[in-house]
Amino acid sequence: MSTTTVPSVTTRHPAPTDHDHNRDDDHDWTRLVAAVQRSGQYATRQKAERTTRTVLSALGAHVIGDERVDLARALPEEAAPLIASQIPATHPLTAAEFVDEVASRTAGATPATARWDVSSVLSVLPPLIGDALVTRILAQLPAGYALLFGRADLTPTP
Repeated sequence: MSTTTVPSVTTRHPAPTDHDHNRDDDHDWTRLVAAVQRSGQYATRQKAERTTRTVLSALGAHVIGDERVDLARALPEEAAPLIASQIPATHPLTAAEFVDEVASRTAGATPATARWDVSSVLSVLPPLIGDALVTRILAQLPAGYALLFGRADLTPTP
């Protein structure tokens, strides 16, 4: 009986390229927008994407320090500049003022539709960015934002 030796075959996988990363990131951005579309029950992906961009841009001005950096890193690459490129606000807005700010950035919005938009975007972030980061973000924002992130607001009122 003879023994046959089979040469080993090494399969080489090409190193990921920037294009591959962008494809994954496009998928992450698409998933984020799809989650916002479901959450807000928007009729079109375009409406969900506009809403996502508007709310994240507004949020970017109010989250500062390490939390801002960590939030930008935790979001899909396409969303990161929406957070990081904003000039930090000179004073923190209450949750109601934040909703009004989003309304002012959205054509035809009312306070009620802006609150819906804000909640539709912010409530999908915790599974994406992690509860620990959401807790840190909420700690630096005035009371009232927890509800916008889909959390009970358990802070006592003064």
